[in-house]
Amino acid sequence: MPGEIADLGEAVRSGKVTATEAVSAAVRRAEQSQPELNAFTSIDRAGALKRAAAIDARVAAGRDPGPLVGVPVGLKDLIDQAGIATTNGSAFEAVVANQSATVVRRLESAGAVIIGRTGLHEFAYGFTSENEHFGAVRNPWDTSLSPGGSSGGSGAAVAAGVLLVAIGTDTGGSVRVPAALCGVVGLKVTHGRVPLTGVTPLAPSLDTVGPLGRTVADVAATYGVIAGDDPLDAWSAPAAVEPVGLPFDPAGLRIGVPRQWNTATIDLGTRAAVDGALERIARYGATVEDVDEPLLETTDAAANAASLEILDVHRRRWLAEPERYGDEVADRLRLAEGIPRHDAEEAMAWAARAGQALERLYQRFDVLVTPTVGGRRKTIGVDDMDIDGEAVFHRSVLAPYTWPVNRTGNPALALPIPGSGVPPASVQLIGPRFGEARLLEIGLGLEAAGLIGVEEPPIFYG
Repeated sequence: MPGEIADLGEAVRSGKVTATEAVSAAVRRAEQSQPELNAFTSIDRAGALKRAAAIDARVAAGRDPGPLVGVPVGLKDLIDQAGIATTNGSAFEAVVANQSATVVRRLESAGAVIIGRTGLHEFAYGFTSENEHFGAVRNPWDTSLSPGGSSGGSGAAVAAGVLLVAIGTDTGGSVRVPAALCGVVGLKVTHGRVPLTGVTPLAPSLDTVGPLGRTVADVAATYGVIAGDDPLDAWSAPAAVEPVGLPFDPAGLRIGVPRQWNTATIDLGTRAAVDGALERIARYGATVEDVDEPLLETTDAAANAASLEILDVHRRRWLAEPERYGDEVADRLRLAEGIPRHDAEEAMAWAARAGQALERLYQRFDVLVTPTVGGRRKTIGVDDMDIDGEAVFHRSVLAPYTWPVNRTGNPALALPIPGSGVPPASVQLIGPRFGEARLLEIGLGLEAAGLIGVEEPPIFYG
């Protein structure tokens, strides 16, 4: 089977492969992977094959099947799909949606086929996908490890070759962290770029929907389909979506490395891998410059304020049936009750200051770079991570490099660094608001030059 979306589309259009064959193979891989990875909360074999057959009929009739023709997709189980139960990874009653989320309708209109619901951290409120109700999602690089969260099932399924692309959500890093821990590509879009209609909220002022894939090209192709204004979504921005063009030559790249966003907890191996990647990019001809911008200095209030918004989303359910939450999410909601309400105001002020500072930096740089996470091996069932012999709570390792980008609303791209370990290290590229097209072009250029790239993990079904 072709290994990329463009190849698959060409094969289906030419008749070399049918959508039914492509989707059937993906369903078999998903089912085969479940005992090892537990990447799905449900697999919709019958529905997926029915939709694939409809696509084949469209192709046979000479009609345009769409840019994602025959592409099997995994959908995070908090995004509505008509006729399918949305569980949110929780113990609360699953709700069967009457109407698909906007992002799902766009995927299906483009010829993609949803084959199943991918596993997640309960209500997307965590970074491990160690779900107390559905079981832990496991990492194809090492099944004793977490794949990250909250979109862990999407990351694991893509990394293991079950799917070319899967959809996740990102409120504080929930696309980029699984992309980093699973060694794949993950795009966090500008807040408001991809509609949230039909997506269970975590913190709506920060929530985003984005793709994970095995190549930047596949992520770009998927982004091009799901991005765009939706008047039904109050958070959606009526900003034009620029098409992703040709790869940006890394030799002309201007990279800023902001000190304030590069000093969080990180192990020596991950730091060396990120620094090494930047050195190779510089040798290729890019300009890499350290930046000191005090307005980017993070604060506890800015970091904690998301919990206040999450508590507001859950307040009615939390007050009525607190016992139905898993222990970890329940503990976090209790802690949120003690966070001062003025932290939200401080977070808004911080975001405004930091956002303006970023805009000034983008007058000098094409992209800003940080690590994506501070460590890569989070053992399932163990709260702490080993950071060069020191036990550090996992959220202090996995969250600090990603959450500030959600607070400012900027897009960011997590890219794996080949040859950098098991799992590979990941570098985060941060672009200007609504600058996804250039950000992806830069990723394409780095990929074409071999400076970043996805490797095959020990557990692989492709």
